[in-house]
Amino acid sequence: MEKDNLKQEVKESINEFYIYLRSQRYANQTIKTYISLVIKFFIYFGKKAPCEITQRDIIDFNINYILRENLSFSYQNQLINALKKFYEKIYNKQIEINKIERPRRGRPLPKVLSKEEVNDVLNTIINRKHRAILSLIYSAGLRRGELINLRIGDIDSKRMVIIIRNAKGNKDRIVGLSEKILSLLKNYYKQYKPNEYLFEGSKGGKYSPTSINAIFKRAKVRAGIKLKGGVHLLRHSFATHLHESGYDIRLIQELLGHKSSRTTEIYTHISTKSIKNVKSPFDDLNT
Repeated sequence: MEKDNLKQEVKESINEFYIYLRSQRYANQTIKTYISLVIKFFIYFGKKAPCEITQRDIIDFNINYILRENLSFSYQNQLINALKKFYEKIYNKQIEINKIERPRRGRPLPKVLSKEEVNDVLNTIINRKHRAILSLIYSAGLRRGELINLRIGDIDSKRMVIIIRNAKGNKDRIVGLSEKILSLLKNYYKQYKPNEYLFEGSKGGKYSPTSINAIFKRAKVRAGIKLKGGVHLLRHSFATHLHESGYDIRLIQELLGHKSSRTTEIYTHISTKSIKNVKSPFDDLNT
């Protein structure tokens, strides 16, 4: 393991950082990413102890490792956030983020499926559990991690809502429960009888996130859809289809659990709701 190559002091500091992240209830994937990035950083500097690292070292790492290797904006951003948090909490030391050069981030439009394509994907699935999983993700715009964390009691059929607990940013939220989804879930529950989580693996416990992507990938192939992307396509499609149906962007933001409306507003750029109503000047030509 990479961690075995680190000095004992570094290992102890990273373990302390891990305990801090766990105590603050950071998402498991965030913890895994932050720890991995901090380890890579200290491997790069070899014999230097954490207390010996300077602002200049971090800038040099950014230039000579991240930028030179042409690593993604996302990777760079996560690394800087991880180091900032590491030094703040373990060494009470501030990192001046504004001194670290970052590339300008592009904002590619998310890929989406049409309603017809979503329908085609779901109709290829015979397995009742698999169909319920993908249908629920699309019907409520769930993240994959939110779905696998759902417990049976989070489906409130009296109020017709789904309670999403400890979502991104450690926030709870409520989304609507479709009548059709409720019927589908009842049939699924009768057949599979999960004990704790709404969707469980063959040996119990949470359902595998990689299995969900595999289900979606196979369904796309069967439906003849070549658009690249994992199951998150269903969440993007949910948001876009709501906007095209006339729902307010603020409501969509709340349903998706976005902290900032700027994140949600990207769906206004891919929605065809307004674009289709624009008359092209070409139509006025006598050609």
